[in-house]
Amino acid sequence: METSEAVELIRGGVARTGGAWADLGAGSGTFTLALAELLGPGGSVYAVDARPDVLAVKARPGGARVVPLVADFTEPLPFENLDGVLMSNSLHFVESDAQAAVLKGCAQLLRQGGALILVEYDQVRGNPWVPHPVPPARFRELTVGVGLGQLRAIGRRRSRYGPKDIYAVVARRE
Repeated sequence: METSEAVELIRGGVARTGGAWADLGAGSGTFTLALAELLGPGGSVYAVDARPDVLAVKARPGGARVVPLVADFTEPLPFENLDGVLMSNSLHFVESDAQAAVLKGCAQLLRQGGALILVEYDQVRGNPWVPHPVPPARFRELTVGVGLGQLRAIGRRRSRYGPKDIYAVVARRE
């Protein structure tokens, strides 16, 4: 996916420019760069990934500052009062029975009203690339009781890797 496509997929979840966000499971940085573009020069994006070799993403001129952090997002992170958290194609790598706990941890990183943007494949059956799928109905179930609400779909596009769509949804810390 190109950065411009990622921007369009998540745009509806970024309410304002500036602010501090974390991209959990940043990988090669496509969505980190998309978020940095949307936040602009007054913002910061903490690109979090457990693999240091994939965190080579650099901010582009006119975008938010990008700060790489080697960490496992399923463990406690050194953030608080973030304006937002982005999880793009990362929650499906967490065992199904631990996904709610991860989302609860994400909610605790956010300021009141802060946004959690989730980008995932809309599929039910796992495979080697998406071992623990999080289709929209499952995401709704996972947010119950973890401090996230006001769910709203913000984007959808066809995946280039098969017949399933990629969807984006935003939830707010209650």
